[in-house]
Amino acid sequence: MKYLSRFLLNICIFAPMNTNGFSLRLLKWYSEHGRDLPWRKTDDAYRIWVSEIILQQTRVAQGYEYYLRFVRRFPTVEALANAEEDEVMQQWQGLGYYSRARNLHAAAKQVQQLGHFPDTYEEIRKLKGVGDYTAAAIASFAFGLPHAVVDGNVYRVLSRYFGIDTPIDSTQGKRLFATLAQEMLVVSEPSTYNQAIMDFGAVQCVPKSPQCAACPLAEDCQAWLTNRVGEFPVKGHETRVRDRYFCYIYIRYKGKTLLQKRGGGDIWQGLYQVPMRETDVPMNQTDVQDWVGQYGRLTLLRSGYLHQLTHQRLHADMWLLEAERRPPFDGVWIAEKDRGEYAVPRLVEELFQQV
Repeated sequence: MKYLSRFLLNICIFAPMNTNGFSLRLLKWYSEHGRDLPWRKTDDAYRIWVSEIILQQTRVAQGYEYYLRFVRRFPTVEALANAEEDEVMQQWQGLGYYSRARNLHAAAKQVQQLGHFPDTYEEIRKLKGVGDYTAAAIASFAFGLPHAVVDGNVYRVLSRYFGIDTPIDSTQGKRLFATLAQEMLVVSEPSTYNQAIMDFGAVQCVPKSPQCAACPLAEDCQAWLTNRVGEFPVKGHETRVRDRYFCYIYIRYKGKTLLQKRGGGDIWQGLYQVPMRETDVPMNQTDVQDWVGQYGRLTLLRSGYLHQLTHQRLHADMWLLEAERRPPFDGVWIAEKDRGEYAVPRLVEELFQQV
């Protein structure tokens, strides 16, 4: 039995098998089952960085086309740095978690000022919006540096294989898994190994109903051997979700509609929306009529539309105001045919489809 590291020794976590066997089996599995993805065919740090930012909160299947579209429009870090924020947000529309796009744009300006893409983990880590995982991914994929990645897939694979029940959202858990991941890294092939363990978690060691009987790691996997696969990884804190109630008004006036840009300090910063009011409970038609005034005919398009975010449930009512007079609301009046040129949240896209 081999101790993984002094840190792991101190908290009495042991490696129940030869660690090299774990890593080599992962590499063998990856050579046969690894996914063919465009950002794996380049060592261009910029394109690798873009792919990693997109995939932070987006599944590969959804992010694939967004990645191709984004790098077509902004093929270099300079092109991204010189773009207007509205255009960057418009290209990002539909991916959600829009702070990623704003940080990407800001970091591109950092790189432009630096004069080259940073080529060490420490310097990459200084880019806006780049955390430990993303820095490790770029460092290993683009520059072959021996830094292990730790994402949701890695947490799942390592916790199941070693039977670790330390919560992954605890300070101790984060340190433990970072240390363990680095211990497992094949330092001569950091890029391949990191891709292998992430793909293994995404394709083989999936969250629900993994095919454990056909898993090349099953003979040593502590979760499988103890019939506890569904218990890993362990989380110590349950995410609290709050409910919010939005009322949207789509105003149609002489072929134009009104858009308003969202400010900071809340979701969807910098995106456009139609006039919206947030309340503690859903607004009824009288409330809506009092809000918009007597400017035309009011029609309910959709009631109680539910939009789920990570920590929030958004309940939206959507109304159409066929205005006979131009309401005195702030914002920018645009031709309805030009709506697609403005980046809007997916919830507002749903409203557009109802109109």
